[in-house]
Amino acid sequence: MDIPLLPDIARMFCLSLLVLLVCCKIRLPSIVGLLISGVLCGPTAFGLVENVKAVELLAEVGVVMLMFTIGLEMSGEELSRLKKPVFLGGTAQVGATILIFTPLSLFSGHSMTEGVFFGCIAALSSTAIVLTLYQQKVQSESPQGRLALAVLIFQDLAIVPMMLLVPLLSGQQNAGAAELLLSGARTVAILGGGWILAKHVLPRLMLMIVRSRSRELLLIGTLGICLTIAIGTAWLGLSLSLGAFMAGLLLAESEYSLSVVEGVLPFKMIFTSLFFISIGMLLDVDFAFTHVGPILLLAVALLLFKTLAALAAMLLLRYPLRVCIMAAMSISQIGEFSFVLARSGVEVGLLDNLGYQVFLASSILTMVATPFMMGAAPVVAGKIASLFGGRGAHDAAGEKEYGAAGETRDELRDHLMIIGFGIGGKHLARTARKAGIPYVVLEMNPDTVSRYRDTEPIHHGDASDPMTLEHYGVKRARVLAVVISDSAAVRGVIHRAHKLNPNLNIVARTRFVSGDAELRQLGAQAVISEDFETSIEIFVQVLGYYLVPQQTITGFVQEIRGEHYRMERDLNLPGRNFSLEDARLSDHAVSALLVEPGAAVAGRSLLELNLRRLHNVTVVGILRKGQTLPSPCGEDRLEEGDTAYLFADAESLGKVIPLFTPEGGGAEK
Repeated sequence: MDIPLLPDIARMFCLSLLVLLVCCKIRLPSIVGLLISGVLCGPTAFGLVENVKAVELLAEVGVVMLMFTIGLEMSGEELSRLKKPVFLGGTAQVGATILIFTPLSLFSGHSMTEGVFFGCIAALSSTAIVLTLYQQKVQSESPQGRLALAVLIFQDLAIVPMMLLVPLLSGQQNAGAAELLLSGARTVAILGGGWILAKHVLPRLMLMIVRSRSRELLLIGTLGICLTIAIGTAWLGLSLSLGAFMAGLLLAESEYSLSVVEGVLPFKMIFTSLFFISIGMLLDVDFAFTHVGPILLLAVALLLFKTLAALAAMLLLRYPLRVCIMAAMSISQIGEFSFVLARSGVEVGLLDNLGYQVFLASSILTMVATPFMMGAAPVVAGKIASLFGGRGAHDAAGEKEYGAAGETRDELRDHLMIIGFGIGGKHLARTARKAGIPYVVLEMNPDTVSRYRDTEPIHHGDASDPMTLEHYGVKRARVLAVVISDSAAVRGVIHRAHKLNPNLNIVARTRFVSGDAELRQLGAQAVISEDFETSIEIFVQVLGYYLVPQQTITGFVQEIRGEHYRMERDLNLPGRNFSLEDARLSDHAVSALLVEPGAAVAGRSLLELNLRRLHNVTVVGILRKGQTLPSPCGEDRLEEGDTAYLFADAESLGKVIPLFTPEGGGAEK
């Protein structure tokens, strides 16, 4: 059997394998390797691919798969929260880019209509590249990731009126109310159809599919839903990728969305790789070598002015300057839909063949530069933000600056600073409020700040800016809890907070165990790893189902924590461990234990308990009714409701905990 396309795909993948291996050796991003592979196997280089059109069609499927999985990872509620960045930020970004590039085109000798058209194709960015890189960096949920996603969504919506604008700019068609009404009717039809599918069709269909317990049926049904909705939106005049995104968004509300992602993910990775290869194949190598100057000049202009336009638009949303810079730099490249728009311009005479080839080569260069732009963005953003004194980092004028207990900002002492107000930040704030601990919250999403401003001491600020940290009393705080997902921002916050207050106790969140050592070197006393904590909870639950004794499970937990965290708080420990800097006592800490009603130690003196000799534990203080008794003597007693401060290592502390609970049994005499 002869399959014409199969040899082309085999040659592409073999060449890509070699190029990606080299890229991994020299630490180049995989997307750059795929683009280089496309250039090498294109018709103007080695000519390894004969059926270029078929490869481009497969690449379009890759974009559809990518947008579908992105929609699956979101929800309607999350998207509604992004409506302001989508419509205000997206409109401003597209408008600012057109306003910048139109006069630049006029200056280079083009007409006004050609300038507006070039501004339109320059305004679009590559959704596939940007979101893939954010996913690889595990920053999709970071403020800059969500801000970039919002603008990219609007750009996908803007491609429709831009395509309608092409014949108008060329003079081949006059503007009429009928076209505008038709465009509005299409939008209403898509939104209405989506609502009907989400409420009445998809839930029942997915239930029928899942009940069959067939993985094949689940995969086929998922792909069928995705492609049908994508084709439907394309038939109504929108893009395939936007339709796929809507399909994913509709299925995200289903409880079976994780199973859907698992089945589609391998297909997405294969087809997305084909997309990047196909983009590289568009480059005419001979033309690029003979027009290096204009191509490089246009590429630099696109990267620079698109970044400035996006930055101006994002600052309107009142995000911190640092976040806006990182998001703007990430969308500075030319997008895949720009090629579609450019080809339409060539057909109607808005762009000549020479201009199209220069634009094409420059666009590919901007795509290759994107991973490096995003890699350098945190450093560049941090330096620029510091030069402007943290502009945009503080609260809006007139916002109340009070702690949870009603103190003004200047009155806060020994307070808790919470960086980020996601799920972790909300839980921490609730427990701090119940425990009577004064706290303030710093959050970079202005919409979140507005939503909780009346109920929480939350403020809009970039905690990686030293001025912001000082503004909210980092030098007077006792604990700083960093519960944000942006790993670069976490490092910046810890470094600057520790520099401002070396005695500050910093608790940080990290996604992987590998980030533990670096954060501790920067100044964090406790680093909580998401994958490590998840692994502990999993084996605790599994051993529980096998009826393994709780003491044995606790021993396993202590052993594993000792290996990875040195001295981290035991799961059952109701206090906070303060690790000592002295290396000779690195396995010891001061911990707080509550004397519960009916505990074995209640009502007994320290001399009777003899904790130091029997358990290698020293009571260094007792907190009773708000008064602290330091260095208690043997005659002092522990009473119900007291908080005892104990100096011990992890193993000794774990053995003495039962004495402070009613189920712990009697103490030795």
